[in-house]
Amino acid sequence: MKSRLLFALAFTLFAAQVALACPFCAAPSLTLSEQLTQADAAVLVKWVDGKPPTEKSPVGSTTYSIVELARGPKESLKKDDKITVPRFRAGKKDDLFLLFGTKDKEIDWSSPLEVTEVTYQYIKQAPSPESPTTKRLEYFLKFMEYPDQLVSNDAYGEFANAPYEDIVKIKDKMDHTKILKWVTSKETSPTRLGLYGLLLGLCGDDQDAAVMEKKIEEQTQDFRLGIDGLIFGYLLLTGDKGLDRIDRSKFQDKKAPFSETYAGMQALRQMWTYGNGRISKERMRQSMRELLDRPELADLVVADLARWEDWTVQDRLMKLYGEGEYSLPSIKRAIVRYFLTAAKVQPPKTDDTKTEVSSSAEPKPVELPASAVQARANLEKLREKDLKTVKEAERFFFLQ
Repeated sequence: MKSRLLFALAFTLFAAQVALACPFCAAPSLTLSEQLTQADAAVLVKWVDGKPPTEKSPVGSTTYSIVELARGPKESLKKDDKITVPRFRAGKKDDLFLLFGTKDKEIDWSSPLEVTEVTYQYIKQAPSPESPTTKRLEYFLKFMEYPDQLVSNDAYGEFANAPYEDIVKIKDKMDHTKILKWVTSKETSPTRLGLYGLLLGLCGDDQDAAVMEKKIEEQTQDFRLGIDGLIFGYLLLTGDKGLDRIDRSKFQDKKAPFSETYAGMQALRQMWTYGNGRISKERMRQSMRELLDRPELADLVVADLARWEDWTVQDRLMKLYGEGEYSLPSIKRAIVRYFLTAAKVQPPKTDDTKTEVSSSAEPKPVELPASAVQARANLEKLREKDLKTVKEAERFFFLQ
């Protein structure tokens, strides 16, 4: 139980870090085109000579010859000029490298990046970071599974950095046959499956959904990277019908591995944020409620139900509070915070309400929603039952 909770917490913290970028990609990093733009100087060079470390020179040195200036002062960085970097790098005559430099009194060169002529042209021709994201993504999509791993990893990094809304804008430029191949190929890196599942969900069809379903339903006890993105893409294509199947196979089936259930939960969360009405919010709440039967996820589920303003489970949470596997402090605090949130819910403002407030007459007392009244009553019961936990939860409850 403890290891599962730690896994869920780590995954949640990771997801929070990349929430502004592709929701199913590895943590964003500085891409090659961004490095090029940020550098004061960048040169394509070839290896000339290297001197290994000695007592007098602990780091050694390497000499390169400039092949082409990509960025920087033309007057001081010319073709065939020699650059000596105070770090030894083994190499062969004419091996190509890219050096990025930062200007101080002199240019401080970073560690050399080994490239090919093709790699260099890919970097050089890439749209600048100032270009519209959609233009950049169209360019990098072509290199996603390029044979040169440096290129393909960088293209993936561009998508990892891109907001979901911008990825959606290029869906008409996607080749769903090619993306389907990436999703199903055993050669595809598992770290990319989440992104490719998302892309296929944006550009695919019913036949693609059937293939995705088969892959999602594979019976395994192994942890599968990217399955959350695959489920998300599947739900984009199938809507309520697909969510019914995810309910059965990932949420209701107690034999489903924890990692698979959690992946389904992550996909459901992203559908709430990015689904654009493909599945109604009430239908998604229904699926999230299914997960209350999984104690190892209960604290996260309760927090999501509060965030989604689902106040229909109050009686159920009161029954679960402190019972059996639900007696963990993290679950009890989550339930208390749920009630604290529900208790603060105010009735929606109407024209009548605005008139009353602006009138000089004595304002009528605001009648709280039934859910808020119920939540306040439940909080009082929990204060009598477990005052310590309620106080702990209130101490770190910052909802205004």
